[in-house]
Amino acid sequence: MKNQINEMFEKKSFLTALAPMQDVTTKAFMSIIASYSAPDLFVTEFFRVHGNSKLEAHIVDSIQDNQTNRPIMAQIIGESLPDLTRAIKDLHELNIAGVDLNMGCPAPKVYKKNVGGGLLRDPSESERVIAHFRENIQGVFSVKLRIGFEDDRYFDKIIDLLRQYEVDFVTLHARTVKGGYRTDPSYEYISRAVNTLDCPVFANGDVTSAYKAKDVIELTGARGVMVGRSAIRNPWIFRQIDDLINERAIYRPTLGNVREYVQALVDMTTNTHAGSKNEIGILKKFINFIGIAIDPKGGFLKKMRRSQNVDELLAICDVYLIELGNSERLFPLESYNGLLARPNREKKLS
Repeated sequence: MKNQINEMFEKKSFLTALAPMQDVTTKAFMSIIASYSAPDLFVTEFFRVHGNSKLEAHIVDSIQDNQTNRPIMAQIIGESLPDLTRAIKDLHELNIAGVDLNMGCPAPKVYKKNVGGGLLRDPSESERVIAHFRENIQGVFSVKLRIGFEDDRYFDKIIDLLRQYEVDFVTLHARTVKGGYRTDPSYEYISRAVNTLDCPVFANGDVTSAYKAKDVIELTGARGVMVGRSAIRNPWIFRQIDDLINERAIYRPTLGNVREYVQALVDMTTNTHAGSKNEIGILKKFINFIGIAIDPKGGFLKKMRRSQNVDELLAICDVYLIELGNSERLFPLESYNGLLARPNREKKLS
């Protein structure tokens, strides 16, 4: 496992990764992303580890039937050491590139259990878990975290722990846990991590376009970027980042290409949730992100969110993406100001 990751860092000076997102980075979605512009590395949804847990079958399937032709890290969330030992042992039987510890999930239902971002409230608890991972992982051990729980009071201590226990690489989301997705990222903390750690660092948080990725790398000195929500909106983002870094003309998809992407998401959702009452809701979850870059006035989002079934939703997509000559219009690199994919979770832009 370790050789695969080491070779990746040795071959390229700049790397990209798709962020782990619960109920998003499934086998099917990772395959879709890879078909448009594969990042260098994928990370699974997190395995929930506790006394009665087993490795979730659908996440195991995304590892064992990895169709991306890229390394895939298995992410774990938990704090019970005996159960973590069991889960790590089971993961070593799978075709993974390594194991990633989730120390950043901002969902209240997660951090209230003192896992995910909740670990950042207590450096001694963080050390207990980090040390246990390092002792039990036979290969690559990475950590994804935020700059703190509600502030940065333990930031330097926890970064020192990552260095002390020789974590192989780190992904730092430049917000606090309590900051969720509403606050502006504080990229200076990524610079501090880069200057302290002996291992590579991925920058994470509002990496919204190829140009933003380049700016963040130049600002922080990180070895790469991890992209989450913006890859849902724009599955070509990793290709565009690679184009920009290598001084090529950036690939620009059209709205017609976006309509094809929508169809891939429809096929994915239908194959997985056919007949489910949640089918249309699951599909809207993805198209909410695409919609913030389609119509600057928000008309597409408004109509799409009111659609009652897949056929109605696709008809709305056809109007905005195909009809009136829109199919050849370039898809913007950034979303439009003032539009939110998740109004209850994200900041309102001016």
